[in-house]
Amino acid sequence: MKNACSLFVLAVTLLVTPAVQAGRNCEARKPTVLTITNGLTLAERTMNALDASGAQVVVLARAGQDLGKYGVRYSHLGLAWKTPEGWRVLHKLNQCGTAQAALYRQGLGEFFLDDLWRYEAAWVTPAADVQGKLKALLLDERRAFSLHHKPYSIVSYAWGRQYQQSNQWALETLALAMDPGITSRDAAQAWLMFKGYRPTVLKVGPLARLGGRMGAANVAFDDHPPEKRFSDRIETVTVDSVFNWLQRAGLGGATVTTSLR
Repeated sequence: MKNACSLFVLAVTLLVTPAVQAGRNCEARKPTVLTITNGLTLAERTMNALDASGAQVVVLARAGQDLGKYGVRYSHLGLAWKTPEGWRVLHKLNQCGTAQAALYRQGLGEFFLDDLWRYEAAWVTPAADVQGKLKALLLDERRAFSLHHKPYSIVSYAWGRQYQQSNQWALETLALAMDPGITSRDAAQAWLMFKGYRPTVLKVGPLARLGGRMGAANVAFDDHPPEKRFSDRIETVTVDSVFNWLQRAGLGGATVTTSLR
């Protein structure tokens, strides 16, 4: 009974919004006592590490899918900030494998209760001035939501505007926070190019592209330039590429991780 009560208290502390299926594959494994316990334990360890770091804002990632064959470790990015009540995460979630997505504000508990491939969190703490600009934006819902584009593809072209995947929204919103003159996705992407951001290049052959497009509504390749697509070069925004760029550009520190190990 004591363990059950502790788990309930932890859930209340870490969860901000009611549990929802947003952003999950609706055919994903149903949560079990073990997956809930693991998710909340990871959230607690991450919360403690973030509190100890002294950071006010971090760029936070989870490993929701196995992307090892592409050389990518983390799948999903959010922007997290500290409030008097605890840590909050703003991130974009695809809705049950559809071609649409929405933005959600969640606590760490819910962020890590998704159907995770690996129970590991990672984050980069931005430089102090970047943290200040990001926190001001995150507290202004109108600005924070202003570059969101609902049409979604999990492999959307990094420099395109037809679709927008979750990591792409976070990166473009970071650019928005950094430059008050940015008012559009075009301008955000131009700023990122100027600052030296380089997307991940995935090697995806024609059969895989055809199978992905026919098998899932949230996978599309038609926004990629033909000369790149037909040479099997799919340029998209990944967590790993964002973390590498933040460090390379002097905008953030080293990647920090927590896990259940």
